[in-house]
Amino acid sequence: MTSVRDGLYDNLGALDRGLYALFSRHADEQAHATDRQHYRAAGVETSFDLYIARVYGLAWIVGLLVATALFATALLVPSGITASVLDVLGDGVPVVNEVHAPAVPRFYVAGGFAAFVGVAGRWAVLRAGRLYLSRRATARRAEIERTLPGAVRYLRVLASGSSDQREMLQQVADQEAYGATADAFQRILNKAALTGNLDEGITTVARDTPSRDVLAPFLLKLREHANQSRDSLEGYLEMEGRLLSQRQQRAHQRASDYMELLAELFVVMLVFPALAVLILTVASVFSPALSTTISTPLGTVTYRGLLVYLAVAFVLVVGLATALTVAALRPTDHAMPTYRRPATVGDTLRTAHTNPASAAAVCLVPAALAVGVLWSLDYSPTNVALLGYAVYGIPVGAVASRRARLDDAKDREIQDFIHAVSGHVSLGLPFPAAVRRVAEDVDFGPLQPDVEALAFNLGLTTSVDETDDVRAAALDRFVGRVGTPLASQTVGLVVGALSAGSNTEKVFETLETEIGRLYHERKELRSQLMVYVAVGWTTALLVVGVVVAVNATVLDGFSQLSGVAESTRGTSLNPDAIDPARDRERFYLVTQATVLACGWFAGMASRGKYESLLHSGLLVAVTYVVFTGLGVV
Repeated sequence: MTSVRDGLYDNLGALDRGLYALFSRHADEQAHATDRQHYRAAGVETSFDLYIARVYGLAWIVGLLVATALFATALLVPSGITASVLDVLGDGVPVVNEVHAPAVPRFYVAGGFAAFVGVAGRWAVLRAGRLYLSRRATARRAEIERTLPGAVRYLRVLASGSSDQREMLQQVADQEAYGATADAFQRILNKAALTGNLDEGITTVARDTPSRDVLAPFLLKLREHANQSRDSLEGYLEMEGRLLSQRQQRAHQRASDYMELLAELFVVMLVFPALAVLILTVASVFSPALSTTISTPLGTVTYRGLLVYLAVAFVLVVGLATALTVAALRPTDHAMPTYRRPATVGDTLRTAHTNPASAAAVCLVPAALAVGVLWSLDYSPTNVALLGYAVYGIPVGAVASRRARLDDAKDREIQDFIHAVSGHVSLGLPFPAAVRRVAEDVDFGPLQPDVEALAFNLGLTTSVDETDDVRAAALDRFVGRVGTPLASQTVGLVVGALSAGSNTEKVFETLETEIGRLYHERKELRSQLMVYVAVGWTTALLVVGVVVAVNATVLDGFSQLSGVAESTRGTSLNPDAIDPARDRERFYLVTQATVLACGWFAGMASRGKYESLLHSGLLVAVTYVVFTGLGVV
């Protein structure tokens, strides 16, 4: 252990070397025994000793900075503020409010508070460092348990052609679609390469994996059945695949239940700020204190105005958090595809109408031009920002929506393509001939060019790299051309299965079942999520309608009431509470923040981040047209 630590110490930078020398001893303390277990499950690349040293170093830095800042602040702020704070604490803290102690000098009070907050800050950083390991291990466990069922079904196909455990694990590890499960299998192979013993690699990963209830027993039983016979291995994988699929369905049902609760909370939390602003506006007529001004770093503002701006910030935070939660609840095997922007400017411009990532870069230019034009036309800063956002988000989201519809059409056709090829293969026709026959006899719409390219590539006698298998290379290019998650999750497994010598008829029989299951699950998920799209749009339009109605009726009525109060002496009403122009602007700001949040929620539930730009941009534009068209702003 000492030699390993010495070798690690020699490879560190100056800062890490100092932290390691000061704090690495804490890694051996009993208090961090649980953290070491979480570290093994989290898959952190940094050594545990160095990680603990960094956390302790950061904790001390934060604690000292917070304590110093609070001490200086307590000494520099006006004495009246400090005295007010001490009076509140002296009257509110139990026991202290009954003990009449003499006044303590300000210096010692500041030092005591600074020390207390510094210690609390140090503890918070240490706690956060430990919590990070725990959360990362939990996230990896969830990822493994979501991807393991598909990996087990793939192993069952591989087992029909080979019983070599190393080869089977390597085939799964090479598939990106299996995520954390593929990473776990790769660690098994890496450990086996170091020790020369595959069983030791399986034992080590089963011990350290965060999925102690699912992956660990699966690996140990896999090793046991693989050492018996191929029939035993195939039978076990078939049974385990069925059990894991049922477990995954229950997890999806729980996620669906969470989504329902989330949608209900979302509606309540977004409608409440708009109603709260309305109540504050009405209450300000009867409560002059709400119109009292206070000083802020950005200028003076009334209490009511400050509450309005806090409501806007609250709505935006809720919308963003809800959208991210929706993305996290979406099943991993039904996640939206990840689009990458081409490296060159020319390719980015050429793919801007089909690739949302390219469109996101290209549309920055017209959005910037629109902002400049709107600013030159003396639009308010709020409308310049909102309309600029709409000019950017709507075309980017439209490209993403168009690409998603094209991908959906390809997924529909790929199911028919696999079914047709499987029928010819079951009749004894070789795989390349079956693909060529299907390409000639059937029209697969948007998938047809990809099918024809696959038939041509399968007919080649050599590949670009002579060491590559022709079928594997052709199928890889086919999956890349189609570019949908369904293609990579289904057709992609044929590559490894055929390379492993699996029975072609059995491979396509399994593939046909797998692609049918995934496609129908995607359709069902899509229909479920469209409900939340409707919730987002309904909430947004409801808030727009309510605010417009309030501005058209209630606001003018209370404005007249304030006028009466101004002409009548002795009344308790505040004549300056209602300013129609100012209050309409604030209502408009709250409404636009609400429709932005609703658009993010609806778009993320529909097809991800790019479509959230489309929904939020459209709602912002609709809200602007309604408010300006009706003369509200």
